[in-house]
Amino acid sequence: MTTTTLAVLVPLLPFLGAAAGLLLGRTAPGYVRPLAILPTLATAVIAAVVAARQGGGPAIDASTRLTPTGSVPIDLALHLDGFAVLVAVLVGLVATCVQIYSTAYLRDDPRYPSYAALVSLFTSAMLLVVYSGDLMVLLVGWEVMGICSYFLVGHYWETPEARAASLKAFLVTKLGDVPFLIGLFALAADTGTFRITGILGAVANGGLDHPTLIALLLLAGVAGKSAQFPLHTWLPDAMAGPTPVSALIHAATMVAAGIYFVARLLPVFAESGAALVVLAVMAAVTMMGSGLAALAQDDIKRVLAYSTIGQLGYMSGALAVGDRGAAVFHLLSHGAFKAVLFLAAGVVIHAAGTNSLTAMSRMGGLAKRIPDAYWTMTVALLALAAIPPFAGFFSKEAVLVAAEHTAFGERHVAPAAAGWTVLVAGLLAAVLTAAYATRLWLLAFRGRGAATPDHGRQPVAMTAVLWVLAIPTIAFGLTVGVITDWFDGHSLTPTLTTAVLSTGVGLVGGLVTYGAWRHTTALAARTPAGAVVAHPDAEPALVEAEAMTHHTAGYGDTPGAPDPADPGRLLLGPLHRHAATGFHLDALYTKLFVRPVQAAASLVRFLDREVVDTYVRGSGTGARWLGTAVRRAQTGNVQTYLSALLAGSLVLAIAAVVFANVNAGS
Repeated sequence: MTTTTLAVLVPLLPFLGAAAGLLLGRTAPGYVRPLAILPTLATAVIAAVVAARQGGGPAIDASTRLTPTGSVPIDLALHLDGFAVLVAVLVGLVATCVQIYSTAYLRDDPRYPSYAALVSLFTSAMLLVVYSGDLMVLLVGWEVMGICSYFLVGHYWETPEARAASLKAFLVTKLGDVPFLIGLFALAADTGTFRITGILGAVANGGLDHPTLIALLLLAGVAGKSAQFPLHTWLPDAMAGPTPVSALIHAATMVAAGIYFVARLLPVFAESGAALVVLAVMAAVTMMGSGLAALAQDDIKRVLAYSTIGQLGYMSGALAVGDRGAAVFHLLSHGAFKAVLFLAAGVVIHAAGTNSLTAMSRMGGLAKRIPDAYWTMTVALLALAAIPPFAGFFSKEAVLVAAEHTAFGERHVAPAAAGWTVLVAGLLAAVLTAAYATRLWLLAFRGRGAATPDHGRQPVAMTAVLWVLAIPTIAFGLTVGVITDWFDGHSLTPTLTTAVLSTGVGLVGGLVTYGAWRHTTALAARTPAGAVVAHPDAEPALVEAEAMTHHTAGYGDTPGAPDPADPGRLLLGPLHRHAATGFHLDALYTKLFVRPVQAAASLVRFLDREVVDTYVRGSGTGARWLGTAVRRAQTGNVQTYLSALLAGSLVLAIAAVVFANVNAGS
């Protein structure tokens, strides 16, 4: 087969698996798991073959006219460059691991067939975004991911948290998608095409008339999809979905789609220095705010959610300084180690019977109960904290080096202000990242108290994939010298100065957190009342659902339940209660947007019911009264009818005579 044919199969196979899974889910449930795993596994293998054939050489383009539009045509096009083929391999690998993990995690879930089909459809949509060479076809995958995330986040629809989270994720991302769609049409109007190659060619020839407006409109959609300030608030709440969904959506696919889109069209954004500065400020605020919020979270998955937001901020920062190679490099390494963290968190929640770090800090022996999750999560947290030689160190260094070069004028793609903004925020965020990673590890695995309940050995399907994903977490960064061909030939090797500085500040953040933990751990009391411990035989998904349902009831609202043993409270001080609620952005948005919209909706409902409906009801009432009057005249008495006829004839005759006399007199 040609490379193009193989590339077509990459998004097609998961789609066919999803369709077959939905059709056979009820009639032949034994085929559901093979249909979930095998097409996705084949996709990962084929994507790796396509990446090897592409080899970091010139981009491979193929297209066919999808439909004539009368103006700007839409093509079914492939654009396979080094970035596309590597991201496709990541998506295929993580999706395969998630499908295998889910067979054990949701083994007794009655909705597993639809869940597996949605995961396959989601994977297909992301791969369509990755390989597409036409922006309208890319938009199809972009929107399919949005609707799939709505259903997957709301998988536990019986719980109000999941229902609210799925609706919030859908609405917030759609809020960004509206200007995003306008920006796509404006871009096509300026360049005369939706083809990515055509757009880049037009930009190179100066054919973009409104670069700043277009870039800012597109950034709105990117902020929503990739959870960047100020449209990031949906991502922490989306942790109400199953843990495998978090590993897929919030590590390697949907949240990465916005970053990947900007990387694909970076020359468009580079035409506007103002847009790059806006992107840099957005990235800086995202990095700093999410780091502080992660340090204050009690739910282990919400810590990882804010961590994801912060790491996406690093990727946005790399794009803001004009280095798409560094951005995609960090996207790839982050997708691997964050998938490990989310999947390992599912094992931890199952073993501990709770998602609360406060409760875990009162449990002993958790690390011994789940050695696979313990070691792989330790490795992934080291990668997250950018400790060498793990993948996160090399990719984060690439971002900081790019910012350094821009700040000191060695690169001129972006303004120096963007470089300084990203560099300073990136170094400060490195301290916070190491701090919350250390806090998570200490509270989860170094708790003191009663022994963790024995849930038995974790399923092999859940532990094996952790080690599979741990391989790129450990080794991907070491390939930095041999993968440059896939990254436009741009060197990704860290510089000594930046490496020492960022690693040093990271170590400071970790050591300070460890010192705070040593000081506060002596204050740890017994396990809080109401701790949720599932039955040892319960499946992991049931444990997670129970943990989410009972967390607030058992431990109260996190900001209002002081825990003297939490080092995060000591480090943040009075800032903790604000950071724990995401700096009250949800409350602010409720006052600024939700309540006014609800008030406007109430007004429209009042006008509809009391004004519009009044006229409608009035016309009906008038017709009914007229019918009543006419009905009363229908007595069935012939004498009455003749009398009425004669009276009417007499009235008409008199009227005719009067009318004739009036005319004669005039």
